[in-house]
Amino acid sequence: MLRRAHGGVSASDGAAHLPRAARRGTVAHADALVAVTFGDNSNIVSARTAKEIYRVPVVLARIHDPRRADLCRELGVPAISSVRWAVSRIHQILLHRHLTAEVTFGNGETLLIRSQLPSYLTGRRLSEFDIDGEIRVVEITRAGRSILPAHSACAESGDLVTFAVAATSLGRLRGFLDKDLGT
Repeated sequence: MLRRAHGGVSASDGAAHLPRAARRGTVAHADALVAVTFGDNSNIVSARTAKEIYRVPVVLARIHDPRRADLCRELGVPAISSVRWAVSRIHQILLHRHLTAEVTFGNGETLLIRSQLPSYLTGRRLSEFDIDGEIRVVEITRAGRSILPAHSACAESGDLVTFAVAATSLGRLRGFLDKDLGT
C-alpha cells in the first residue's frame, strides 16, 4: 500500500483483505495499492477489497495466470500478467530480433519500436509508412532533437524513427526496413 508522506511516497506491506491491515489503517488511507503476493487469488481479493471497500483510488494486481488476469480486468482491476507479457516478448525477440521494443502496452499487443531509417528511404514521406490500425510513425529524432512529424514530413538521412506497431504487424514493419537489416 502506498501513502503520500510529505510530498513523497511511503510504502507499507500487508494483506489488504485481512482485518489486521485494515485496523492499522494502512488500507483506508492509501493513495494506491499494488497486490504482488505469490498467489493470484490473494492478489485479486486484496485488490478488489482495496478498491471496493476502502475506495483506494489506484489499484493494480500482478496475476501470473493469463486467464485470471483477464478475469481481474473484467472485475475492474488493472492486471499485469507477467506470463503473457513474457511469452509475447520471447516470440517478438525470436521472430523480429532486429526490432526491439522500447515500450509495450497491454500484454504486448502494441509496441513502440525505434529504428534508424535505412538510407534508401530518405526523401519518402513518413506518412507512407502508416497503415491504419497497424503501423504509425509517432516520433522522429533528427539531429538529436525529438519532433512529432507533420503529415507531410519526409525522411532525412540519419533519422531515428519511433513507430507505434501492432505486434501482429511486426513482420510488415520489418519488410519496410529489411533491406538495411541484412536479412
